[in-house]
Amino acid sequence: MLNKEDLIRYNRQIIIPEFGQEGQQRLLDSSVLVIGAGGLGAPILQYLTAAGVGHIGVVDFDEVSLSNLQRQVLFTTEEVGESKVIKAKKRLEKLNPFIKFEVFDEPINSQNAMEIIKSYGLVVDGSDNLATRYLVNDACYFLDKPLIYGAIFRFEGQVSVFNFKDEDGQNGPNYRDLFPSPPPPEMVPSCSEGGVLGVLPGIIGSMMANEAIKVLARIGEVLSGKLFVFDALDFSTFQLTIEKNVENPISGKRPTITELIDYESFCMGEISEETIAEVTVKDLQKMMQDDRAEILDVREDYEYEIANLNGRLIPLNKVIHLSREIPKDKPVVVMCKSGTRSKKAIQLLKSEGFENLLNLKGGIDAWRKEIDPSLEVY
Repeated sequence: MLNKEDLIRYNRQIIIPEFGQEGQQRLLDSSVLVIGAGGLGAPILQYLTAAGVGHIGVVDFDEVSLSNLQRQVLFTTEEVGESKVIKAKKRLEKLNPFIKFEVFDEPINSQNAMEIIKSYGLVVDGSDNLATRYLVNDACYFLDKPLIYGAIFRFEGQVSVFNFKDEDGQNGPNYRDLFPSPPPPEMVPSCSEGGVLGVLPGIIGSMMANEAIKVLARIGEVLSGKLFVFDALDFSTFQLTIEKNVENPISGKRPTITELIDYESFCMGEISEETIAEVTVKDLQKMMQDDRAEILDVREDYEYEIANLNGRLIPLNKVIHLSREIPKDKPVVVMCKSGTRSKKAIQLLKSEGFENLLNLKGGIDAWRKEIDPSLEVY
């Protein structure tokens, strides 16, 4: 039952005839898990908190960095280097102290996803990588949870609602009906590689929050079976119809995936961890002291200028074209910001006959945390 505080705080929603007190009560009684507290997560969390979603969980293991602030409007310059989920919780509690917040300061993966997701009624995926999108989609399907999907890149954004149960009790399409399997890793640059207009996550994140509120309050027509696409450059929009795919590997006629898998390997083109040798930053430090380290840095030029380990710079999108510059007769440690792009580089270079490549686990982020805290955070 709404109290006086609720009636005042949520008045502008309650007075909407299609929403009313019943819609507001549904929000207060609901629970939502938001994956990611970054560019998309910031507006999603702010609007769901302000709207009165009663229980909100947040999953993110990253720290605030200076390059986040162009789009992650939950955070301030003074918070650089601090935990995103901890700072997000404190900020959101000031916005609405009557909401129950639960934070998971850890990566979501195949080992913990089912346990984290199972107690929430709705999941909103604001992650920025394919492995997490497939993981969250599959977990939501296995747990029968609706999923709000969003993605951004440069000037374009996408929104959809997956695994939504209609009035007849039938579930709508899921992410794998749209993308049954991932494209080659080199075809999907992240925001840190390809960039994103700062305001775009605010637009797409707000749309995702809108879809979440519609699902929770049971109002309007949600984007189930539709992919909404927005282009910020010319302000054009269009919708694609998503049909259920009988060959869908988790929900088709003959499912081939019946439990969570290794999504990092899946999205790297089925390369297992055993086929990509790794070294830790402490290993690399010793190699550098013994003058045994040849370092290949596959980040972008601007990243290298901010912080580097004096390695040979060849950005990921140029490693094949410039592979002749990489030695094959001695170990080469391949590095990037977090260890993901370097794995992609190794995968690409293996096809060129390289067998001497070692991935730097955790990238320069791990080097800053474990070896040299004075390095700039970006």
